[in-house]
Amino acid sequence: MTYNFFDLLQLVGSLGIFIYGMKIFSDGLQKVAGARLRSILKGMTTTRLRGILTGFGITTITQSSSATTVMLVSFVNAGLITFLESTGVVMGANIGTTVTAWMVSIFGFKMKITPVAIALIGIFFPFLFVKREKLRSLAEAMLGFGILFIGLQFIKDSVPDIRENPEMFQFLDQFTEFGFLSILLFVLAGTLLTLVTQSSSASTAITLVMLFEGWISFPIAAAMILGENIGTTVTANIAALIGNVHAKRAARFHFMFNVIGVAWMLLVMTPFLHGIDAIIQNFIPGSGSVLTDLDNNRDNATLALSLFHTTFNVINVIVLFAFVPAIVRMIERLQKEKADSESQFRLQYIASGVISSEELSLSQAAKEIELFGMLIEKMHFSFEGLFRKKRKKEQKFLDKIEKREQITDRIELEIAEYLTHVSGSLKLTEFGSRRVRSMHSMINDLERIADIYFQMSRTFYMMRQEEIVLPDQSRQDVYDMMDFVLRAIKNMRVMLSRDGIAAEADLVHAIELEDSINGYRDVSIDKHYERLESGFYSSKEGFVYLDLINRLEKIGDHVFNVCEASVGRKVKAAYKRVVEPN
Repeated sequence: MTYNFFDLLQLVGSLGIFIYGMKIFSDGLQKVAGARLRSILKGMTTTRLRGILTGFGITTITQSSSATTVMLVSFVNAGLITFLESTGVVMGANIGTTVTAWMVSIFGFKMKITPVAIALIGIFFPFLFVKREKLRSLAEAMLGFGILFIGLQFIKDSVPDIRENPEMFQFLDQFTEFGFLSILLFVLAGTLLTLVTQSSSASTAITLVMLFEGWISFPIAAAMILGENIGTTVTANIAALIGNVHAKRAARFHFMFNVIGVAWMLLVMTPFLHGIDAIIQNFIPGSGSVLTDLDNNRDNATLALSLFHTTFNVINVIVLFAFVPAIVRMIERLQKEKADSESQFRLQYIASGVISSEELSLSQAAKEIELFGMLIEKMHFSFEGLFRKKRKKEQKFLDKIEKREQITDRIELEIAEYLTHVSGSLKLTEFGSRRVRSMHSMINDLERIADIYFQMSRTFYMMRQEEIVLPDQSRQDVYDMMDFVLRAIKNMRVMLSRDGIAAEADLVHAIELEDSINGYRDVSIDKHYERLESGFYSSKEGFVYLDLINRLEKIGDHVFNVCEASVGRKVKAAYKRVVEPN
């Protein structure tokens, strides 16, 4: 078989289609996912045991562990489930993929998902042109889903067609006489075979054919199955290349989990295979040993290999189940999250699981809101960068603001869902109930601030497109207004870092800052009309100036609302308590 440079380009292009489909799928999920979808997914993965059952079920239906793990990486990347919640699905997918071996062994049949993917594209393509944004986002996700699997099929079609030519592996027979070293060599061969086919199901089928034809022995076939367990993790790791740190960790867990399983199995390989051989002889009448008499037991050998595949994966899950948290910690140390990474949209203090107490739960939520305030301050600095930095850096700041606005949407949803869960799971005190309501108010105002910064960034982009330039005096007014707002945000962050009555003293300063912002807004409006009437600037320039000033003032309003909510009482009562103590 010849494999030229053009064939290699087709393989690279197929890989590009796969990764592009993955990106569309993930982006569509982020747009369409709401609390309902996330709660369904969390319901499927709230415990590792339920996650295992979910992974097994999905993989059995799709007949592809790669399909399951790619979807899983997409969900983790979209923030729909956490890295820890994904671990159970990975373990279940390992068991589910063994069903294919049984189907090949018994029926010689394997379901193809490509026709389903093409049908999905046909169904959802028209919905890209509807007006409803949710429906368009759903259609985008489904098209990405379809393209992803078409890409997988293209990858398989673009590699050397070893599935139809298994005789290519006959030369490996010369490497079967080196004892344990031969086992290691064929573990590597199984890994490489899966890397080439991009499908553990395809490589398993090839191994079964090779065993049935007598080209390899049962122990060598078992070694290749172990290698294929490692090779199947590559697809998810490729998908994670464009994902965030959490998606990468989910893919790394799949790899690490399977490598550890293969390592302990190699230590007990010989007695384990004798056990499988004994089971086949006891349960199949007239069956001989597949270890010592393969020529007369080829049909049973394929069943024995399928049994080995399933038994190994089931026992591996049982053995490593309790060690999953330790593996997770190791992966988190290996796959560190950059301190300034824009992928840090996951909550840092709130963890899924049983809510322990009112005090601890609300403290965790307060810490998340404090981080939310820090992100708002970063958005302010990014917006300042649009005006104060050189023009070549403008796109960088526009991208940062847009990304952070998307992150704030997710943070608001996460914290709101957690607070609702706290309210429903614990019998809150009156103080606790008031605090939960205040927190709901704070995250709503913080998210609105992020929206306004994003809207102002679009106004700035429009200025550049239409070549609108504010006069120096007007730009200075905007700078001054941003300075007032920044002082208010910094005071807000101080108040968010404190609890209860200790923050009331800062509320006086918050009132002063709010008054300063409102006063400067009024002065700026007067300047605007004077400049407009004198012809100092055009109507377009005046519109942009007024829009920025008013939006900055609106940010000040929301900042003050957060400060007020952090104290937990209305401003007049709080002001009177601080200024006029008994």
